[in-house]
Amino acid sequence: MQDDSNIPDIGFVQQILSLNLVPRKNVTNCGNDTSLCNFSEMWYGVFLWAVVSSLVFHLPAALLALATLRRHKVARFLPVAILLMGIIGPLFGGVLTSAAIAGVYMAAGKTMMSLEALVFGVGQSFFILVISFLRVLATL
Repeated sequence: MQDDSNIPDIGFVQQILSLNLVPRKNVTNCGNDTSLCNFSEMWYGVFLWAVVSSLVFHLPAALLALATLRRHKVARFLPVAILLMGIIGPLFGGVLTSAAIAGVYMAAGKTMMSLEALVFGVGQSFFILVISFLRVLATL
């Protein structure tokens, strides 16, 4: 029987996080390669994931609206509004909340792992999605 203990098991999330999407301004040793040390690195990491996950949520909705409303006289332009909200929302709200998260980490003197940036960014989009659905149900 062959021992596979020395073969690294790299998952999908680890491969994405190892891409180093956050550019390094100064090369410092602050842990491992995926640690975010500066305020700008933390802010950009969380913000980038918030924008990407928002587009992942809004793009299928826009495509569905495009497919179902393409013959409607006025509502055929609704997919454009959905895509704009998927971009404008994180650009204005995501900037502030990502800065607040990065500020808390900097005030605590901690470094942020790339996985934490992913969780905070996707979490922002998920909570916006949940709140928007709850708001619609409250009006019925």
